[in-house]
Amino acid sequence: MMTRPMKFTGLLFLLTFTGLVAGTSTAFSENMDALLTGEMQNFAPYDTPRPFKDFTFLNADGEQESVSDYQGKVILLNFWATWCAPCRKEMPSLDRLQGTLGGNDFEVLAIGQDLQGMEKVTGFFTKLGIQNLAALNDKTVKSGRSSGVFGLPASILLNRDGEEVGRLVGPAEWDTPEAMALIRHVIAGS
Repeated sequence: MMTRPMKFTGLLFLLTFTGLVAGTSTAFSENMDALLTGEMQNFAPYDTPRPFKDFTFLNADGEQESVSDYQGKVILLNFWATWCAPCRKEMPSLDRLQGTLGGNDFEVLAIGQDLQGMEKVTGFFTKLGIQNLAALNDKTVKSGRSSGVFGLPASILLNRDGEEVGRLVGPAEWDTPEAMALIRHVIAGS
């Protein structure tokens, strides 16, 4: 019998995670503070960007890719799974965000953590009409674990140098004005 990974509630994990990153703000996070309203009020920025450990995943063609393949762009990494109800709810907004801001400066990498593999991800994308996101999956779920993700959905924002500027645990509407303002701020500053 296959069991699903234990899910922590976003709030529980957010409280734990926020405790780890609390401290005095520097100019980097102070400039972001004004942007952390509405859908982005739970985004937890770091005082200064932190190194981020590279990892690999598979694309829809079965080819291996890595986060570092996208270095030079601001990246929103989103960890999700088809069985996760909040993930399913937020996926269309990630698709719209990629459609609006995706290009030379920015990319949404929605990395599925589906143990059943890429077929489950591509079927899900077809069912929901996801058109702007690339189907990506890591059925080993090592990518999420190595990134310190213990609940889904979780999103990590990386600057152009591949450094983590902050994260949001739990679902969000990523195509709202406040979310796009936060991402544009990181694009302009990196």
